[in-house]
Amino acid sequence: MSPTESVLDVQDLRVWYAGPAGPVRAVDEVSFSLKPGEVLGLVGESGCGKSTLGRGLMGLVPRGAAVDGTVTFDGTDLLALPRKQRDRLRGGGMGLIFQEPMTRLDPLMKVSDHFDEALRVHAPELKKAQRRDRALEALRALGIPPTRYDTYPHEFSGGMRQRIMIALTLALQPKFIVADEPTTALDVLVEAQILRILADIRKQFHPAILLITHNLGIVAEACDRVAVMYAGRIVEQGPVREIFADPQHPYTRALLKSTISLSTQELHSIPGAPPDLVRPPQACRFHPRCEHAMRICADQDPPTVGTPNHHAECWLLQPADDESRRPLTRQEVSVADEA
Repeated sequence: MSPTESVLDVQDLRVWYAGPAGPVRAVDEVSFSLKPGEVLGLVGESGCGKSTLGRGLMGLVPRGAAVDGTVTFDGTDLLALPRKQRDRLRGGGMGLIFQEPMTRLDPLMKVSDHFDEALRVHAPELKKAQRRDRALEALRALGIPPTRYDTYPHEFSGGMRQRIMIALTLALQPKFIVADEPTTALDVLVEAQILRILADIRKQFHPAILLITHNLGIVAEACDRVAVMYAGRIVEQGPVREIFADPQHPYTRALLKSTISLSTQELHSIPGAPPDLVRPPQACRFHPRCEHAMRICADQDPPTVGTPNHHAECWLLQPADDESRRPLTRQEVSVADEA
């Protein structure tokens, strides 16, 4: 595959869950692409649909969930495939690094058993000795010695268990990896080690990586591009340097302003909370929390403005008449919210 060709191309992906109060629109018309060796950071508050997006790409949503759109992986439209064929691509072609390894590693199985099971299912052409060699090679790349191969998950620290999860994914040699909060609950030193490992994997094996995180510092260090997600939609997307230097969407600016650094003198937060995805706000979903909200923000869906390389969904970026640009009062926001 050419480095300029996309490993993954996602167009208008939607993931809806059935709920007692109506369908939960967890992911709503999301589009992006990833090339070999590229890392896209997916950021946003909890409840914005980041993990659902990652699992939707992997085909790991519950039965009964509605998924539509186009997900082209390595030239194949995944959503057009029968479920069994799509499942075969998971592991060998597409890998997932979970955020809590102790909930994903069977405490009754040795590390060697985890690797042997995964490779038997996804690489059936390998013999037992070859499976062992592949597993030890992956563990060695993560700094885990062969002497730990036949131990149990509880005998490792949290950081080492996360390395095992990454090694399990790496052993299957996927072209695309979803890393779902891979440094959650780890101290900063172990977090730095995991990020170095991901960087080494990227240089050596060139997988495309979707890195889901709350930590904008991780995005700045590890990612080429960033997609900012709010209430099921990607509201801004572009190169990390450009977005950090000149964020276009008010939500992106608010997230960056809330980040703590050595120069921070005052704490900032975003008022309110992400909306209920059963009944999200009409038009711009961020307008009830936005300090720049205008009348048009509550009446019409925002346009996508910018270039294919860096774009955002916001009325502030689009010319409009004076009445449409009139700031919303708090009462108007409440009325629009209730509607």
